[in-house]
Amino acid sequence: MDEPDAGTAGAYRHCEEVVRTQARNFAYGIRLLPGPKRRALSAVYAFARRIDDIGDDHGTPAAERLAKLKDERARLAHLDAHPSDPVLTALADAARRHPIPLAAFGELIDGCEADVRGEVYDTFDDLLWYCRCVAGAVGRLSLGVFRSSDPKAAVPRADALGVALQLTNILRDVREDGENGRVYLPAKDLARFGCTLERDETGRFLDPPDRLTALVRFEANRAEDWYATGLRLLPMLDRRSAACAGAMAGIYRRLLHRIAADPVAALETRTSLRGWEKAAVSARAMAGIGR
Repeated sequence: MDEPDAGTAGAYRHCEEVVRTQARNFAYGIRLLPGPKRRALSAVYAFARRIDDIGDDHGTPAAERLAKLKDERARLAHLDAHPSDPVLTALADAARRHPIPLAAFGELIDGCEADVRGEVYDTFDDLLWYCRCVAGAVGRLSLGVFRSSDPKAAVPRADALGVALQLTNILRDVREDGENGRVYLPAKDLARFGCTLERDETGRFLDPPDRLTALVRFEANRAEDWYATGLRLLPMLDRRSAACAGAMAGIYRRLLHRIAADPVAALETRTSLRGWEKAAVSARAMAGIGR
């Protein structure tokens, strides 16, 4: 297919900058793709980031955020009608070049609307719906760019990999989410381990450390099961796409291992990886050396 025109190329550059500055964990994987796929996936992530940012804007009233999400849903249905919007311009071009399932963005918006409404999750099945909306959908959108030797089998694996990453995010952000009045861990899991995630006036969790440790490791083991399913996607992708997905999964999986190694410390401070660690994971993914 022909190269994008100057205006579209500029729109793609804008999306790549969004990824580089606002989605740094994903940026390590996306940069491993060849140019056309890198540009397309950057457009996908830039629009996904826009939706996430609306949902996470806690300084804006809920009704206003819901209205913005509704507006983005409408704009998504008419991508070519917004030539001044670089993200939609790039996304429209990417969708013409790749079989991107744009309807999955509707699921992402569904999940963000649930965030804005303050939904809580009683069981893991309830939480799984949310994870599939906000992350499984992104996995399926990404697969549209990657493409696969067996699309029918690849779709549920891409979905599972997204769920694994989202479960990791949830464990990483327990404290931050709590400060924003959000609890994502299923209520039945909290009850099972005798935890409330309530904190005292200094911000320290009131639950006994041994209970918190057991809870976090239980959830981490669950996430590992989803990684095991999701990583079966990689052999179904071309080498560069597998490297991209492998780098993203590897970074988040290493983050999960660090959380599980010391759950109490992970609950006290946001767990992260240093740049050199992410680069090392990406290099191994590009070389095809597992995690």
